[in-house]
Amino acid sequence: MAVESRSFLMLQGVASPFFARLADALRACGHKVYKVNYNAGDLAFWFPRGDHAHYRGTLEQLPAFLESLWQKWGITDQILFGDRRPVHRAAVESAERFGVRTHVFEEGYFRPFWVTLEREGVNGHSLLPRDPDWFRSAATFLRDLPEEKPNRFRSAFRKRAGYDVIYHVAGMLNLFLNPRYQTHSPITAPVEYAGYIARFMRLPFWRKRDAQVIDRLCRESADHPFYLLPLQLNTDAQIRDHSRFDNMQQAIEYVLESFARKASVFSRLLIKNHPLDMGLVDYPGQIDQIVKRLGLVGRVEYIETGNLEKALKSASGTVTVNSTVGMVSLEKNCPTLCLSDPIYNLPGLTWQGEMDDFWQGGGQPDAALFEAFRKVVVHATQINGGFYCFDGISLAVENSAKVLCTEKTPFESLLEACPL
Repeated sequence: MAVESRSFLMLQGVASPFFARLADALRACGHKVYKVNYNAGDLAFWFPRGDHAHYRGTLEQLPAFLESLWQKWGITDQILFGDRRPVHRAAVESAERFGVRTHVFEEGYFRPFWVTLEREGVNGHSLLPRDPDWFRSAATFLRDLPEEKPNRFRSAFRKRAGYDVIYHVAGMLNLFLNPRYQTHSPITAPVEYAGYIARFMRLPFWRKRDAQVIDRLCRESADHPFYLLPLQLNTDAQIRDHSRFDNMQQAIEYVLESFARKASVFSRLLIKNHPLDMGLVDYPGQIDQIVKRLGLVGRVEYIETGNLEKALKSASGTVTVNSTVGMVSLEKNCPTLCLSDPIYNLPGLTWQGEMDDFWQGGGQPDAALFEAFRKVVVHATQINGGFYCFDGISLAVENSAKVLCTEKTPFESLLEACPL
């Protein structure tokens, strides 16, 4: 059901035209839309669309600034990407007191053709219940709805990289426009780009080598069971804000120590790097040192690329901090252990015991529960579309606007029909 005209305040979005095009769609629906730009990159993707404010103050001054805008423009809703960015924490924490609804975008829980849109928070701050029985009940309520299959599109990495370059080139003006601005990323753009260039030059060699490693492990898995450890980005809020670890190096050491203590001497561990890693951390060197110290030589493999789905079909288990690879692992009926608390860390899906015991035989996920979980999560929080290509953005804008222009989100309606 459509609602009367609202006033949306858009905070920081992704480095692409997505927020600007979403603003156009919301205006076309009769709503007012305003924008806060925190740096020159934000401005580059917004200009010349409508009313905006350019914030030049410190993080300590930000709450008062936002409150003044909420009152001045009669803001009813605010939209942002990434609820743990420093420039967003004050907005998320204070909005409810002023009657402002918060809509948070994030990368999709299911990828690659979905993005996430939730009220108040995502990931560790998601409002999704952690009760497997609720997901079963909600899925039963949705049983008559057809399976939500996404429209597919092609999103080449070069397009995302191109938008990122535009964002950071514009950011060179921050010295004059926003001298106090501090990015949420601890790594500067030149260092990041240099890392990507060096890494991508080596990808052709790695692909052949890594495919051979996966083939061998799958072929030998009957006699030498193997486990998968997918790495995440050190800069990801999933690691910095939603886990017990400061970085992936700590997580790797923690897993390897347990593997050395309790895993069978015949078992293997496959560590795979994140596809968007910048190559700034010497994971092979660090892993080699730990492996030698723990007496695991010959039992640990490290790869940069590779077909994860193929590996998961033969793997005896997956250990993850809170990566979306965990979703793929559950889908492939592979025992999965989480070292943090992602939305899929539910009894019946993931291993709920100690890690030391996981190596002795982690239980397989409940396939029916996972299907219920997926159906509910997609219905309640996922938007078909993407952030970094024309077709993906068009889909995401159209489908997001439908949710934003209704009084109740799909999740809120579902929660009313299936209360906890």
